[in-house]
Amino acid sequence: MKVAMYYNNNDVRIEEMPIPEIGDDELLVKVMASGICGSDVMEWYRIKKAPRVLGHEIAGEIVKVGKNVKKFKEGERVFVSHHVPCQECKYCKQGKETLCDTLRSTNFYPGGFAEYLRVPSINVEKGTFRLPDEMSYEEGVFIEPLGCVVRGMRIAGFKEGQSILVIGSGISGLLHIKLAKALGAERIIATDINEYRLKKAREFGADLALMANAVKKKNCMADFVVVCAGVPSAFEQAFKCVEKGGVILFFAPLKPGIDIPFPQFDLWNKGVSIFSTYAAAPCDIEEAIELIRSGRVRVKDMITHRLGLEEAMHGFQLVAKAQNSIKVILFPHGKP
Repeated sequence: MKVAMYYNNNDVRIEEMPIPEIGDDELLVKVMASGICGSDVMEWYRIKKAPRVLGHEIAGEIVKVGKNVKKFKEGERVFVSHHVPCQECKYCKQGKETLCDTLRSTNFYPGGFAEYLRVPSINVEKGTFRLPDEMSYEEGVFIEPLGCVVRGMRIAGFKEGQSILVIGSGISGLLHIKLAKALGAERIIATDINEYRLKKAREFGADLALMANAVKKKNCMADFVVVCAGVPSAFEQAFKCVEKGGVILFFAPLKPGIDIPFPQFDLWNKGVSIFSTYAAAPCDIEEAIELIRSGRVRVKDMITHRLGLEEAMHGFQLVAKAQNSIKVILFPHGKP
């Protein structure tokens, strides 16, 4: 089978690998659509394990079922989580599944940018979900990223009627805008350094979308501030724009070793709460599936590029440049 092998952001090669053999408790899934995530082009994060097949936003069809698997059958359309929790450790029992060591060590093989992948038994049991009949494969690509957004807004306690400031209007920021609108946000403000993305933010529900350097000139204070840009200035902006009694959600990470000024007295005096989030748990995935299925969060209008697997290098460059693209999807078996 063909795979897109990642070496760095400017070197993604189409290579051949054997179709994976599966065990008695496993599945073989034909990958029909696979999204390129912003984390896939975080070179400082990915290059440490290169070369490897990346890709974790996938939807596909089960083509082979291990003899012990009873939950699924050949021909079913599925979304598969790459990370799954054990549901037994102290973190899982406290509802903090994304801190689970099992979740952070599980994966399917070889990765989503391949024609086929092997789903290990734990992912079969705890991380494989049937796609609703109403959902296309390309919509299924959004289940994982929307699940991450669902989790972040849930653990940080976003409430109907709150104002929200989204700092960074890439795919994660835009999904926050769409979800905030669906959840009844009173006012949605978006920032970015790219006018194309600000235009999309307005289209997707932002009441105000402006360049990041213009925030000081506008009333951008908000009850709920989410940082979706991994640059120090975004975090500093969040500290300045959160209302009294408000919440800051760190959705994007900074590169390890980068420290930012922390106005502790101001945040303490204003009674600000700070949360961080990583990944999605099964309950978040289930909610994301229902949000997409019901149409409460529309995602098809976020797709800007549909590419064949052989165009993976172009897709990675589009996402890395972060200019005139939102969601780039690879179709290992041909574009629809």
